[in-house]
Amino acid sequence: MGKARSRVVGIKSRAAPQTVVLDAGALIAFERGDARMRALLRAALDADGRMVIPAGALAQAWRDPLKQVALGALSRATTTAVVSLDQVLAEAAGVLCSKRKTSDVIDASVVLTARRERAVVVTSDVEDLRRLDPGLVLHRI
Repeated sequence: MGKARSRVVGIKSRAAPQTVVLDAGALIAFERGDARMRALLRAALDADGRMVIPAGALAQAWRDPLKQVALGALSRATTTAVVSLDQVLAEAAGVLCSKRKTSDVIDASVVLTARRERAVVVTSDVEDLRRLDPGLVLHRI
């Protein structure tokens, strides 16, 4: 039996507004100035899209506010929402991890946030997210 392939999507400008969930890998790529990541975010913004960052993913990427100026600006932008890991999301993430026999609650919070937002996830961690939700729409960065 073959391994499930990730459904890779593009973010198109002039399309319907789209919500994009960014995981830690996407945030790190953005902070490092990755041209593909920056182009993807520009395209999403051109399409009146919005960015959603699970708070745990931000914590994984955040290290030095004096050096991470671009990431700080992205996380505070009016087109970005940082979603808290509250009790409801934390419990749901724990249950999802239990069902999928994995332990990364931050990945689970990314998946659950994307489900709730009906969003594309931008990630460098396709395999782990796919394990949590085989039907998730992913964009590999």
